[in-house]
Amino acid sequence: MAERLTVGVLTHAAGAHVETYLAALAAVEEVEAVWLADPDARWVAAAEKRLGKKWAGHFRRAEDLLQRATPQLALVSMEAAVSPPVIDAALEAGCHVLAEKPACVCVEQFQPLVKKAETKHRHLMLALANRVFPPVQEARRLIRAGELGRLYALNIFLVADQSRLKSPAYQKSWFASRQRAGGGHLIWLGIHWLDLALYVSGLQLERVTGFAANVGGQPVDIEDSAALAFQLSGNVCGTMLSGYYLDRGYQSHLQIWGEHGWLRLAAIEEAPLEWYNTRTGKVQRYEYARGQRGYLPFVRAAVHACLGRGPVPITPREALHVLQTIFAFYRAAATGQTQTVAG
Repeated sequence: MAERLTVGVLTHAAGAHVETYLAALAAVEEVEAVWLADPDARWVAAAEKRLGKKWAGHFRRAEDLLQRATPQLALVSMEAAVSPPVIDAALEAGCHVLAEKPACVCVEQFQPLVKKAETKHRHLMLALANRVFPPVQEARRLIRAGELGRLYALNIFLVADQSRLKSPAYQKSWFASRQRAGGGHLIWLGIHWLDLALYVSGLQLERVTGFAANVGGQPVDIEDSAALAFQLSGNVCGTMLSGYYLDRGYQSHLQIWGEHGWLRLAAIEEAPLEWYNTRTGKVQRYEYARGQRGYLPFVRAAVHACLGRGPVPITPREALHVLQTIFAFYRAAATGQTQTVAG
């Protein structure tokens, strides 16, 4: 079993969270060296500064980095429309892959990547970083332990700022184009909380319907508001509101009801997890040490999985399922017909 590994960061000028990823790679002890592929050289100075002694060098082309540096892990942060062939090349080169979401603009682009990762026995991890947040892990444990009994229903709520959509720079970016991003708020931010609901509950989403709109009226080709209704395994019903409505900040929660009580997870708020059990008649709160949220714990978990030191934070099939759900919702909103989510 290897003790440390080399990472190739494959990105470009419009890559998302690149400095955050670089800082995380610098902090994870098991990362020995980091190469950068960036055709625009946009992130070279940041990489040199953040990585220090771990900085290994810069390539213009991802292909050159994969062939000459032979990293064990490829971290891909690129515009969704151009991510799939780069992820494919990394898997073909024998790399595990950690990819910024959504990593595609249609589910048909992601499905062959899942198949290739499984065939080559490589991890393909979509960067849904809230999974490793301690209150999320505790919520998952409570439900697995039967604290709520049989699950009845769930509700997801994630609201961010409308302000970003008013920025001319944002309006010109790939985040504001359906063809380049795959969608709007739901696929960029809502995906985190939709994935949390599935991860915490252990359920599969079976059918989805709903509505999507541009309620703010900004010149962007994406939805800034999405309302979903869905049916999950075990006849569990669910709803979700996902949109850009605020002047700043976020509002969020995941609430789950079951035969023995309820659980509420609000990972961005001060009291992120509380639950009630009818057998005790008490509302309980989970206490945890702060500073354990964000991309660093997720990147660390991904590195450890690649080294065989821990479980993978997200499997290719789990990533595929949440993407299938989102694109099924977009079809439902466009057609007015409830869509079945592929199993």
